[in-house]
Amino acid sequence: MPTAVIMEENFDKLLEQCEAQELEAPGGIATPQVYAQLLFLKYCYTSCMQANPELTAIWAVGQHIWQRDFPGIYTAIAAYQWSENILPVMEALRESTRQRAYSLVAQAYTSIAAEDFAAFVGYSVEEAVKGVVSQGWQADPATRMVMPKKPDPPPVSLVPNEQQLARLTDYVAFLEN
Repeated sequence: MPTAVIMEENFDKLLEQCEAQELEAPGGIATPQVYAQLLFLKYCYTSCMQANPELTAIWAVGQHIWQRDFPGIYTAIAAYQWSENILPVMEALRESTRQRAYSLVAQAYTSIAAEDFAAFVGYSVEEAVKGVVSQGWQADPATRMVMPKKPDPPPVSLVPNEQQLARLTDYVAFLEN
């Protein structure tokens, strides 16, 4: 590992250099020094995770995000008492995940069980039903189903006539040659 990069604590650049060394290794096999560096980083990672429980909790949230486990994301965020520096980030993450869940349900479902929807957005069933009504969706208390309102399709941008003509001309010229 280049000492200058380590002293600057520029870990992104260090990562780029390690990846470049591994990819540019002669014969496709990295040197023992590269593998020693990677092992060192692995052990540093483990010791850092053990030394900081908040980092471990952040990692747990990240794992749920990676697995697209929406209920797990909300559970992992709620399971830890975040520091005042991290709390706004986690609240923003929870809200953006919730908005993403609303968007996905609106695009993918014509109806969904209220319990499933509540788990997907991280609310209790009552809060979820109130949320869907405020969004203009329908909720049927008899069947305990939520009927999302389909989002409006994005406006189709019309290509100006000159651009369309130029594109067609290029296409015809390509076909003739």
